Amino acid sequence: MNRRTLFTIFAVLAILLVVAGCAAPAAPSGAPAAATSAPGEEAAATGDAGSTLVIAISEDTASLDPGRAFETLPSIIHKATYQTLVTFPPDSVESVIPNLAKSWEISEDGLTYTFMLDENATFANGSAVTAEDVVFSFNRMKNLTGNPSFLASGIASVEAPDASTVVLTLSAPDPSILAKLVFGAFSVVSKADVTANGGTDGADAATADTAETWLNSNSAGSGPYVLESWDPGVETVLVRNENYWGAPAAIERVIFRNIPEAATQKLQLEAGDIDIAFDLSSDQVPSLEGNADVTVYQGLSDTLVFLKGNYNPEVGGAFSDPKVMEAVRYALDYEGLRLLGGGDTVTPASMLPVGFLGAMEANSGIARDVEKAKALLADAGYADGLDAELAYPDFTFAGVNFGTFAQKVQADLNEAGFNITLAPAEVQVALENYRQGQEPFGLWLWLPDYRDSLDYVEFLPDGVVGTRTGWVADTADADILALRDALKVETDDAVRAGQFGEMQDYLMASGPYAPVIQPGLQVGLRSDVQGFVYNPQWRVDVSLISK
Repeated sequence: MNRRTLFTIFAVLAILLVVAGCAAPAAPSGAPAAATSAPGEEAAATGDAGSTLVIAISEDTASLDPGRAFETLPSIIHKATYQTLVTFPPDSVESVIPNLAKSWEISEDGLTYTFMLDENATFANGSAVTAEDVVFSFNRMKNLTGNPSFLASGIASVEAPDASTVVLTLSAPDPSILAKLVFGAFSVVSKADVTANGGTDGADAATADTAETWLNSNSAGSGPYVLESWDPGVETVLVRNENYWGAPAAIERVIFRNIPEAATQKLQLEAGDIDIAFDLSSDQVPSLEGNADVTVYQGLSDTLVFLKGNYNPEVGGAFSDPKVMEAVRYALDYEGLRLLGGGDTVTPASMLPVGFLGAMEANSGIARDVEKAKALLADAGYADGLDAELAYPDFTFAGVNFGTFAQKVQADLNEAGFNITLAPAEVQVALENYRQGQEPFGLWLWLPDYRDSLDYVEFLPDGVVGTRTGWVADTADADILALRDALKVETDDAVRAGQFGEMQDYLMASGPYAPVIQPGLQVGLRSDVQGFVYNPQWRVDVSLISK
């Protein structure tokens, strides 16, 4: 992936040379984390009075409550308005560095993580960030049982022996726990603010907590920005946190404008109505290359676009049959799909994106075989064809127009004996059906919640995606359940890589999925935008940008 490695933090000169990686290694067992400057230790910067940054993005927000949010735009919002115990460098996911925690230690058995908080950290309301706030935030997220709560399932307890120490105890070793803690769901919120507005971290939080409405219009974090407003489907507005404990953000006001059409984003970028366009398509790039007012960042995304069936016969119907899903995999024109994506798009060989530990080589998976697809359909009892609907969200994400790709999938499958009709839906409607496991056959995408291949174990039985596809332990093979359980606790990367290879082989032989593409990404920038750094975890840290 092409990345910028020179970036400017306004009035601060800093040159970071980093190499993008795919997994976040933990600090050595029993040793403190490597020293890295925390926000409070940076030199103060002077913000641009009255400056505004306008970002066009296809909005996917369902909630701005850190304990409930699970989408792309909220990740960007939460990176700006909240902070986590640990984080990644601005343009790398290779190592975990301090954020609210200035250091940490790991017990020899890998079960206990002790974090020492930075004593300078304060919330936007002026109060100090304490260990009690961390305990409240983690327990609340877990007990809400919302979309991101599974990330905390391996946490046995979180305790605050004093105001500046957090002790996190795991129920079993987790090689990805530090990478998980970077995700915005582990944002530390002000306990005082959230409880004052209906929040609770109690065991009954799923029904008793009523803070979401307030958190959709306000923030309760310690980040460089605060949330001013969210008008769903229209725009989200952040303003600079004037009480920020680190270097102030250069831009005073950031507006995220919902513009789902790539063509409209391009037009507004060229006209100067927006500063950043997040969802350009690859075929738009050549016409922008001669425009002195615009630059384009390009690279390979970590997004996985895939087809899914449903192994619950009452929901999936024909798509609960592994033979039908195998027919889908052989029916797809992978090279045609890759070319349709354009730019740096690749075809992942299985359900693990290129760049992650254990991932197979790009463009090396199943080759299209229409006759074999037809034979598999016949074996499944559909020799005369299979009538079905393909559900998908009707939007463009990271340059991928789902309607265009759905049409290509439709053509590919129909050539192999399917009779597919398209069933687009508004993104939030489609998302709800998908998350509730009520979709027989759909075109979807997955972005990693944390930077470790273990996130893709969620495609296995009883995982987040596995459950959405009706693939549960009660009906799954013992072999794949044993592999799933081994993957969750293995810490040796060489062993893990082999296990992830086995996982991919199984999914491509018997899973309810078919990989479609891993798209390239194209982000358009006005030429006066400085300090843009792409990070696959949160996309962009707007506090680094100036104009």
